[in-house]
Amino acid sequence: MYPRLRNLRISKQISQTEMGKILGMSQTGYSKYETGENDIPTTILIRLAEYYNTSIDYILNLTDVKTPYPKPDNNRKKANPHKTD
Repeated sequence: MYPRLRNLRISKQISQTEMGKILGMSQTGYSKYETGENDIPTTILIRLAEYYNTSIDYILNLTDVKTPYPKPDNNRKKANPHKTD
């Protein structure tokens, strides 16, 4: 169900056991994500996207764009469209 997840792992040349350790789980638990037997929790999806430097949408096959989306700059002052001077 999640072939991209498997392909990303293989591209990094790591085993399911190693990926499980990175995520703090067993190889069996991680394997169930790759096969689609278990849904991937949001927190794990975030960690996987950060680890592989990609987007959650790419992992879930919602886009073919591998590069992650830019993070918002929270330090920038946001314009208020409702503000009147």
